[in-house]
This record gives sequence, C-alpha cells and structure tokens, in this order.
Amino acid sequence: MSFSQLFDALVVLLTYVGIALGRVPRLRMNRATIALTGAAVLVVTHALTEDQMFKALDLGTLILIFSMMILNANLRLAGFFDLVGYRVLTIARSPRVLLALIIVAAGVLSALFLNDPVCVLFTPLVIDVTLQAKRNPIPYLLGLATAANVGSTATITGNPQNLLIGQASGIPYFTFLLHLGPVAIVGLFVCWAVIVLIYRKEFSGTITFEPFELPLPRRYQRLLWRSLVVIGLMLAAFFLGLPIASTAFVAACALLITRLKPEKMLNIDWNLLVFFSGLFIVTGAIEVSGLSAKIFEALNPVLNGGIAPLSLATAVLSNVISNVPAVLLLRSVIPTLPNPQNAWLTLAMASTLAANFTLLGSVANLIVAEEAKQQGIRLSFGAYLRVGVPITIITLMIGIIWLSITP
Repeated sequence: MSFSQLFDALVVLLTYVGIALGRVPRLRMNRATIALTGAAVLVVTHALTEDQMFKALDLGTLILIFSMMILNANLRLAGFFDLVGYRVLTIARSPRVLLALIIVAAGVLSALFLNDPVCVLFTPLVIDVTLQAKRNPIPYLLGLATAANVGSTATITGNPQNLLIGQASGIPYFTFLLHLGPVAIVGLFVCWAVIVLIYRKEFSGTITFEPFELPLPRRYQRLLWRSLVVIGLMLAAFFLGLPIASTAFVAACALLITRLKPEKMLNIDWNLLVFFSGLFIVTGAIEVSGLSAKIFEALNPVLNGGIAPLSLATAVLSNVISNVPAVLLLRSVIPTLPNPQNAWLTLAMASTLAANFTLLGSVANLIVAEEAKQQGIRLSFGAYLRVGVPITIITLMIGIIWLSITP
C-alpha cells in the first residue's frame, strides 16, 4: 500500500472508531459531525474527487429517509403515537400482558415507521405507566428497545440500514416482508420470553396492577385521518411494487400541503441525514482508493461461505463499527455473491438483530437509555447485556435457519 492509501485507511479507521464510540474526547461531536468531518478530510487529501464525492451520495436513500421522517412528523403532530401508546398501556392489567403489548406495539410500529422515533415517543409513556403501577420499569424498557430492533427487521422502512438495503438491492417491499416478516414475529416472542425468564420476580405469579390513569392524549382528528389515508395509500403502492423512494417522497409532499407551520412539518432528524451523507462519502473513498477491494479479498472465504458465515461476519462488524457503516461497507460486494437477493436479506437480518447485543448496538437502544435517564431511570450497560446477548444469539439463529430453508 502507498503512503496515501495508508493515510486514507487511517482516516477511515478513526472515523469508524469515532462513529462506534459516538463522541470524540474533549470535543462536542456526535456521529453525524464525526462522519462529515472524516468525509471532509478524505476530500482534502484527494482520496476522491469532487465528482466522485457527488456520485458517492445515494440520493435515493437520502430522499427515502427524508420522506419517512416527514410522515413520522405528521403522525407525531396528529397524536397518533401517543394515542396508540395510551390504548396499549391502559388495557394491560398484568405485568406479562403489559410487556407483551409494549413489545407488539413497538415491533409493529417500528416495522412501519422506523424504530428510532418509536423509541423516542414510547419511552416516557412506558416509564409513566410502570411507575404508576408500582413496577420496575427496566424490563419493560428493555422490551421496548429490543422489540423496536427486532420488529424493524421485517420491512424496508423499519430502520436506516434496511432503507439503504432496500434502495441498493431493488428488492420489492412485499418480497422483503415475506422473507423477514416471520423472523421478526418469532423474534418478538423471543424478546418477551427472555425478559420474563430473566426477570422472574417481576413476572411471577398472577400479580395484577393497581388501578392507574393516564391523561387522554391530545389528537388532531383531521390531520390524523389525512395522515393515515396517505400512509395507507403509500403502503398499498409499496405492495403493488411501485418504486419505494419516489412513492414515499410523493406521499410526504402530499402531507406538506397544509395550514400548519412549515417548521413543524420539517421538525425532523437532520442529524441522521448528515450522518448518512458523511458515511456515503467515506465509503466512496474506500471504494475509489481500492481499500474495499483489499478488505473483501481478505474476507472472501467468509462472505462466500453462505448465510451463516455472512450473518456472523455482519453481526460482528455491526457491533464493531455500528450497523449502518457495516452495511455501507458491504454494499458493494453483496451483488457479486452467488445469490445476491439472499445475501441482501441476510445482511438486513443480521445487521438489525445484532443491534440487540449491547446497549451501544443501535441508536434505538441509546434513545431508550437517554430518555429514561432524563426521568431518573438508569438503564445500565450490564442490565441490557443480560437480556441483549441471549436475544441476539437466539434471533440470529432463527434468522439463519429461516433464510436457509426459504427459497
């Protein structure tokens, strides 16, 4: 390797380390600014030209993420998530049923509307209910976090890495759901069973809740119905095989025709868009410089070894550098494998389920922990590990077996 290649490799390595840690010592930087700064350094060092930088930006994925955020913003403003949370949390009258309802609601909503905003909106509700019911909030928060990850496995719109895979692979929405939906459904049951088993005292016997009340959430009926109709039509278009990115974009723009203030409609996670943009450029530099070819040459026996080796490699890589960078890194080699569609599905399954291994495995996990911390509830690394490790191992095994036996 030349000196320039070694320097580029060092920049990429430091960028990935920063992304994995989520911060830089003594500096106020997050994953988005770290990715963008790493991209800028690679441009300065001519690791890729300006034209190559522009080509590295996957506009289809960025538009899809942006569109899903607009849809989520409308649902949030309309009170949809609060209403669902209210209904779910107030009909439960036993700890096991409450945990099951939290897991099902988090899993289904994450599959449809991205897992991160579901965790943002549900964490305070879960804490309020469990404290009012005089229960330990930790197992229920663990159910929320793990279910958000597992449920998001089912669809292209479930999480950022699936959005990326869906756009890069061209796999139809229904085909993706048909292959990974069963893994998510069984995985949600695994989440419930593992948490009930580990927190036996919380869920033993026939304990019933003390009566508790939650204030009925505010909702804006007209906006709620309009959002649900537009999203319903969008999902129907997905199932009919229409292009996912452009369909989501049209649906999002339809909801922007409103009397509400534009800043409310555009109150979205700009950090995520910046993060993806920076990562696209960093990954582009890896490909242009020839670093990716050398990496894939070394990993060739594993990547070509079938579903199980590819799943394990993806899971390890996802926990080392985070799942989105792992998917971006492997994106260019997946089409060269013997069965590209199966490889894309394996990549989606393993990178998502691996996020449950530790508290740092996904942004959704960190959101639950940080939101809980603000309300005086500490979700520790060790507490998450007790649940996350068995859930990850079992669900990965289920995913590997299922994809191995399905055509």
